[in-house]
Amino acid sequence: MRQVDSPKTPSLLAAHMTAAEIYESVTNGGATDFAELVTVLNRNKPWCLIGGLAVNCYVEPVYTVDVDLVVVAANLEQIGRELEAAGFRLSSELNVQFTTDARYQDFLAGATECQVLGLAVPVASLQEIVRGKVWAWQDKERRSTKRKKDKLGLMRIAEAHRKLRGLTPAEIVKQL
Repeated sequence: MRQVDSPKTPSLLAAHMTAAEIYESVTNGGATDFAELVTVLNRNKPWCLIGGLAVNCYVEPVYTVDVDLVVVAANLEQIGRELEAAGFRLSSELNVQFTTDARYQDFLAGATECQVLGLAVPVASLQEIVRGKVWAWQDKERRSTKRKKDKLGLMRIAEAHRKLRGLTPAEIVKQL
């Protein structure tokens, strides 16, 4: 039997599939759903990513099915109508969340374009993502597992971007 993966040869999967194709496969159509969502969002700018997919733009990526978004609050109904008119139905494991928290509206101004699943999309600045993750981590109303994910996101950012440790709660930085 021949070994196909070794330290000197890339995985066959990674050698022949893009990140979007891998994501499409493991989420049962998540990249397709994401692309359809981006098409509608781009007609209703400004908008930006703020959650785990956004964190993945700045640090070593980890798997997530959550697509956390900020849109202009006044555009949310129109976006819903357009998604409905386009027949948009999540057929994948993707979990799309539009935040209605007014604190996140400021994130739109500082968003920059990043490649996410093969698409150029606006992503909140890293400093804004840290602020949002801190708010989410501190929110006692959130499920414990979600707060743990927020903490992990903050730890990943603090490890990779030491200059941002001052924005991260000390009890999280101490654990690095």
